[in-house]
Amino acid sequence: VYFIMTGDTWIYPPFLIHITNEERMKALVAVKRVVDYNVKVRVKADNTGVDLTNVKMSVNPFDEIAVEEAVRLQEAGVVSEIVVVSIGPKEAQEQIRGAMALGADRGILVETTDTVRPLQVAKILKAIAQAEAADIILLGKQAIDDDNNQTGQMLAALLDVGQATFASKVKVDGGSVNVTREIDGGLQTVQLSLPAVITTDLRLNEPRYAKLPNIMKAKKKPLEEKKPEDYGVSTASNIQIVKVTPPAERKAGVKVKSVDELVDKLRNEAKVI
Repeated sequence: VYFIMTGDTWIYPPFLIHITNEERMKALVAVKRVVDYNVKVRVKADNTGVDLTNVKMSVNPFDEIAVEEAVRLQEAGVVSEIVVVSIGPKEAQEQIRGAMALGADRGILVETTDTVRPLQVAKILKAIAQAEAADIILLGKQAIDDDNNQTGQMLAALLDVGQATFASKVKVDGGSVNVTREIDGGLQTVQLSLPAVITTDLRLNEPRYAKLPNIMKAKKKPLEEKKPEDYGVSTASNIQIVKVTPPAERKAGVKVKSVDELVDKLRNEAKVI
């Protein structure tokens, strides 16, 4: 039996079988360039910010989990295309290429040297999600540099779609997705209609390492460069950082031999009781 394929059409005389892209899902994954989690952060001598000189930068760990989840959905045949987007300096291309080496199909860099706040990020991601007609929007629950934990929630509100934060399990079923969330009291499972926004938690998966052939292939994958102005978003901020200081050094702990000695030290040395 022989089939002839023309575009999306398989021809088997005297029948025509037409395959469309209508049921294919697109995943949009946001990644942020941050100081690598293994690096000990240093404050600038003038206390104006964090010293980034010769500091290793990486994909935010929670965003890396989001990329891995999108790749797993693609491998399961649920997602047909993964678009990864980053908002930051030109050097953020490195993090986008890293995500493409893990399996993302193409990337978008929204280049800016400004410090972009969560609401501004959410507005840009909203415009991209709508332009791409994304079905699943994945991003880390928070970035390890500012720990805001706001972007995903703001994005869902702007898009007026369902959201599931702190995801530890994701299962797509037709036009909906079941997400198990980590909450204070244990686990909660919610069902969302697609499109939906999902923010990833640590226990969702364990990201893979990129293989050398995939790293080389990622260099040839398309990466589009944009500006915040292309999406009608201003990155000007009304928040001014006055001073950045390192946390106070803590004295080494001591062992006590009795409760009475502990109480005495708390009362007379620490003066907390």
